Amino acid sequence: MQQWIIGILGSIGAIVLASAVAWAGADQGALYDGVSVFVWCGVFAFGVQWLIFIHAWFAQTEHFFDLTGSLTYIVLVLAACYLSGAFDIRSLVIVGLVLIWALRLGPFLFFRIQKAGEDRRFRSIKVSFPTFFMTWTLQGAWVFVTVSAGLGAITSGITVAPELAFYVGLVMWIAGFAIEVIADRQKTAFRADPANADAFITTGLWAWSRHPNYFGEILLWAGIAVIAIPVLQGNQIYLLFSLIWVVVLLTAISGVRMLEGRGNKRWGNDPEYQAYMKRTPMLMLWPPGKNS
Repeated sequence: MQQWIIGILGSIGAIVLASAVAWAGADQGALYDGVSVFVWCGVFAFGVQWLIFIHAWFAQTEHFFDLTGSLTYIVLVLAACYLSGAFDIRSLVIVGLVLIWALRLGPFLFFRIQKAGEDRRFRSIKVSFPTFFMTWTLQGAWVFVTVSAGLGAITSGITVAPELAFYVGLVMWIAGFAIEVIADRQKTAFRADPANADAFITTGLWAWSRHPNYFGEILLWAGIAVIAIPVLQGNQIYLLFSLIWVVVLLTAISGVRMLEGRGNKRWGNDPEYQAYMKRTPMLMLWPPGKNS
């Protein structure tokens, strides 16, 4: 009974959050068939998740969870661009940046899970219908809120020629994407070495930050938000709070919190791990030896 209550409340909460974002994003934006294109994107976000969930539930598999998240990003930006007829340079760049990110990260996470055989987070979740359904529903809200500033810019209905914010945001995105890709590759190579089976990574960007991949992720979404600012209208300005959502999600809800908890259980009594935790920032990149 408790799982049903948690699952139902969690799903309702995700939909309420997405509805609030849809209210802000729909202000003064483009319409399709009499409905805000931004609102249509919210519908698509949950629609894609629930469609794939049907297969996931009956097959009792989480293997397509992350891949579905990336697919949803792709569906949303392409739908927003097409339905609103937004083919200006700013909109097309935002679409391109999201596509590049999603097409890289989705397959990367998918094949990582395939190699591992399972995602341990789902061991107890996938056997409970309400909890498993809630997880997919939360991902729908996660995607919609995360990309909302970009969607707001695409569907805003106005165009502004590239200016300072456009180029600053683009540089931020490029830097964040590069950091995320490099960090992921360094950790993948580290794990591929049998000698590191029981070790924790402290080399490369991981000597500068305990979670450089998440730092890169936050930076690239901040870049998209900066690109979007000049064309956000009315209540759409509230979509910039999506960046706070990304930070909180990656540091306090999942991501950092979960990984650090797992690391403390595994290496918490190791003096080398304790020293690494002390000298290395949790998120922000900082040259080794400069913060000790």
